[in-house]
Amino acid sequence: MARVMLFTCNSVKRLAKNRPICIFPSLGAHTHSRTDRIMAEESVKAGPLKTIREGSAQILVADHVFYNPVQEFNRDLSICVLTTFSRIYQREKNEERKRKNASELDAATNVTLEAGVKHEDGLRILEALSATGLRSIRYAKEIPGIKEVIANDLSKSAVESIEQNVKHNQMEHLIKPSFNDAMTLMYMSTKPDQHFTAIDLDPYGHPTRFLDGAVQSIAEGGLLLITATDMAVLAGNSPEACYVKYGSVPLKTKACHEMALRILLRCIETTATRYGRYMKPLLSISADFYIRVFVRIYTGRYQCKKSSSKQSMVFQCTGCEALTLQPLGVLKPNPTEANPQQIKFGIPTGPFVGSRCEHCNQQHHMGGPIWSAPLHDEEFLGELLDTVEQEDSKRLTTIRRIYGTLAVIREELHDVPLYYALDRMCGILKLESIGMLTLRSALLHAGYRVSYSHASRTSIKTDAPVSVLWDILRCWHRLHPVKAERFLEGVPLTAILSKPPSQEYNIDDLHPEANPPSRKESLSRFPENPTAHWGPGTRATQMVSDNKMLKSVQNQNRRKQKRAPKNGTTNQEENDVKADSESPDRKVPKTITTDC
Repeated sequence: MARVMLFTCNSVKRLAKNRPICIFPSLGAHTHSRTDRIMAEESVKAGPLKTIREGSAQILVADHVFYNPVQEFNRDLSICVLTTFSRIYQREKNEERKRKNASELDAATNVTLEAGVKHEDGLRILEALSATGLRSIRYAKEIPGIKEVIANDLSKSAVESIEQNVKHNQMEHLIKPSFNDAMTLMYMSTKPDQHFTAIDLDPYGHPTRFLDGAVQSIAEGGLLLITATDMAVLAGNSPEACYVKYGSVPLKTKACHEMALRILLRCIETTATRYGRYMKPLLSISADFYIRVFVRIYTGRYQCKKSSSKQSMVFQCTGCEALTLQPLGVLKPNPTEANPQQIKFGIPTGPFVGSRCEHCNQQHHMGGPIWSAPLHDEEFLGELLDTVEQEDSKRLTTIRRIYGTLAVIREELHDVPLYYALDRMCGILKLESIGMLTLRSALLHAGYRVSYSHASRTSIKTDAPVSVLWDILRCWHRLHPVKAERFLEGVPLTAILSKPPSQEYNIDDLHPEANPPSRKESLSRFPENPTAHWGPGTRATQMVSDNKMLKSVQNQNRRKQKRAPKNGTTNQEENDVKADSESPDRKVPKTITTDC
């Protein structure tokens, strides 16, 4: 994550005309004078150093550095994914050698991949926004089959910190510190012999500015690890901002976290197809305050033509919130004698919904386009779980959460985009909540498939049409009727519950597959928020060493402070007194750096 530096010392205030300076060096923005940057870097160097240990890495940081332990899950999962990818990458290279020369294969297969040892035929990893270098050091020390890790940052002080930490961990033979703009570095690496095998993009906010360079500088079949933390934008709070950044319009739906994943994947895909490349998602997760996707990039103009059939517009009813997807393109079988597998690319007819919802007679919102193909690769998930179960991975602190999350993801219906939330559906109908296992049993008894989504503990991901879900709730309504005064004209409740169910559903007998294995085994499927103030450290949050003060707390009683002055003091003087006496944490140290 990017580092946030906030300076409030008097000398810097005079330079900035009493305005605090906020620098985001890893975002590639040059928004301040040279003098300001020099003072910022000198301020970062000051102060005693302390040691932070995570995994097998130790980094030296000053007291003003804020370390976010919540991101340890992100780093641990990335290490598991890269370890699995390294094994797959070497296997694919061996198969390629076998096709070319069997003697080369014999020599290559005798090589044992070890962590912390340089392998000339291994992965070349770029961490584009490295900050303190913690992630790069952990990659070098814990992932087998590494050739080189480039730890890049735009901040000179950050690069000096990386160099110091690399020497402290004795990883000079594997890690190469780089002082460069991330986009410039990737554009300078577009030649095939300079491509990276894996690129990790973990910026502050949205990653879209880096995607163009990433898809051009990644090797054939290489891995992109991409994080987005601007969840408010992706979840539908600012549709216009999301369209500007990602090229898609989000909808305010209970499935917003999965929709965020699909918006990001669609953005990666459309960026790649401009250059005749396409992506294959291996794993896509929504966790804590961010989303993270792991995708492989390949070259193939024919496969790029299938891209439109993997993207869809989304219609959401404004009343009952029923979802309907309409693909941008369709694939039609067109077999010939010469090519029995030939397909024809077509345009779908539509729209897939009427002007009014068939369930509650309300209008629709339209969002998208989103990625509507699978979010995960089942074969890769199997190998990833094998990696997590290995003895070497058990040293990871968050291994229990990783295993539980992956178990739920493996149980998901990968061919079913988006989901409904049980509590929201019952809330729309003002209905006493039906048990999750009861609803899942009714769907399974009716011959449909159903699963959870890892993004929500109340999720219902099913291939049944939404009309079946409403029918099951109608059957539940007969046993637990809604009060008569709730039936008002023009509301979804009246339109849905006034109709009788089209058929009877079994809501009495528990289906043997209703309770998924991850729930039976009591795995860590949907962890609670880890700590108070566990977010990404946004600009609305002040970091004060190991303490944080939210902007909402800072602004308490702000309106009262603006009232008429008392006892002859000016309004500004009164506010200054309150700031000094009631909010001592507002006296921010000279430099505050966040490393998420």
